[in-house]
Amino acid sequence: MLVQSSRFRFLFPLIQKRIPSSLSFSVASSAMDSASPSMLFLCGKSSTESEIAKSLKINDTLNLPNGGKVSALLQSEINTFRFGEDAFNVDLFLNSLSTKRFGRFLIWSPLLPSTHDIVSHNFCELPVGTVCVADTQFKGRGRSKNTWESPRGCLMFSFTLQMEDGKTVPLVQYVVSLAVTEAIKDVCDRNGFPFIDVRIKWPNDLYLNGIKVGGILCTSTYKSKKFNVSSDSVAEPLARYKLMGCDPVNFLKVNF
Repeated sequence: MLVQSSRFRFLFPLIQKRIPSSLSFSVASSAMDSASPSMLFLCGKSSTESEIAKSLKINDTLNLPNGGKVSALLQSEINTFRFGEDAFNVDLFLNSLSTKRFGRFLIWSPLLPSTHDIVSHNFCELPVGTVCVADTQFKGRGRSKNTWESPRGCLMFSFTLQMEDGKTVPLVQYVVSLAVTEAIKDVCDRNGFPFIDVRIKWPNDLYLNGIKVGGILCTSTYKSKKFNVSSDSVAEPLARYKLMGCDPVNFLKVNF
């Protein structure tokens, strides 16, 4: 499987452990207009990543574009809040992770304008391979400057990658698209679930039964003879397919 043999193996636990118990189809306008700082929980697989998290919090390093504020918190502070059982399970994700770099430093937010903005705007402050996950996203980035609202039940994540060969940078979106579809198939195969035929509509859309269910976006900047690549993926909530007449049974079994 592509996911198991490549640097994108972190997608397997990310997809398998995204288990929403309830779905919402709108993001409150008050959240979109709120001037309150976005909460970012900085989490690490090992003591090395945990020390990075502490440093970022102490130095108040992270921020959003256009002066957007964030509130950096540590993994140990998650339990001081009540986010509900359908919130992303950080401990479950990190305990399932077997990668050497990707996903070992994790940023999780219950509500965020854009995971892509976090990793791209703070790229130089974050370790390569950082993954950012949000439960709700109200200003997600799309192609042609489109923005997207993504309620609970979606799988939304972005990650950082650094490359030296500019000729291969455009291929990242294809590899990520393939990795996501392979991760879904891998989850089904490992758990004995029915096959889910998620397909790619080139270059960056994911389709199921003729309906768009997700998309990939990659951007890059060039600095110090290296390409700093930020990539994100969004998968739509299951109940939306049911409203459109699409049978979501297989998706529910995958615990998307």
